[in-house]
Amino acid sequence: MNTYYFKARLFPTVLTSIPAIILYNRFVSSLYHEKLENIFLVLPTITDIILSSAIVFLLVQGNRFLSKEIFQKLYFKDEINMPTTNLLLKSNYELETSIKQKIEDKIKNKFGINLLSETNESVDALRARKLIVTAVSQIRNILRDNSLLLQHNIEYGFFRNLIGGSFLAFVISVIILIHSYCYCNLTTRNLGWILAVAYFLPILFSKLIIDRYGKYYAKILYEQFLTID
Repeated sequence: MNTYYFKARLFPTVLTSIPAIILYNRFVSSLYHEKLENIFLVLPTITDIILSSAIVFLLVQGNRFLSKEIFQKLYFKDEINMPTTNLLLKSNYELETSIKQKIEDKIKNKFGINLLSETNESVDALRARKLIVTAVSQIRNILRDNSLLLQHNIEYGFFRNLIGGSFLAFVISVIILIHSYCYCNLTTRNLGWILAVAYFLPILFSKLIIDRYGKYYAKILYEQFLTID
């Protein structure tokens, strides 16, 4: 449980666990409270705390899976389509040509990896991407203790996992909303609408968010790579 775990995994999970906790307390906890409170007054509260914590831990894993396996793959398909890969392609002009050449020369000198020329890249784009992915993994390895890169990695991970968590939270909010209409509960209905709208927004803007923070991370990665000896 390091800084990345708390800030990029746990924090977005806490923010998106509200509907799950409400669902648990509204439909599960109430079923056994009356029985437990006759045994020992504090037992229901302890049980709620333990089970609520377990729900949050479970959501940490679920959110990470959804964010990586659905949203990240949906927008980037695989690592060969990540911003870290795209920026070094000869066909990509987001980085200035001389800066890109410096990065390529440093990759060759440090790791012995020769990225494809523009001509060869146009012939075999998949191989060009795979070579860049290999180089990026080496760059990450030597920059693992870089605090600035870690901060941007945390930011990217936070928003990616927030989007994955928002998907689950939105589904649960809809369940709460449907239940409120079935039982004519106005308070729960209003809460359900607020939660559903709040968690739908990150999903709506998910491509913009993931793409933007992915590019921030990629640019910092290469900037920091150029600063090391």
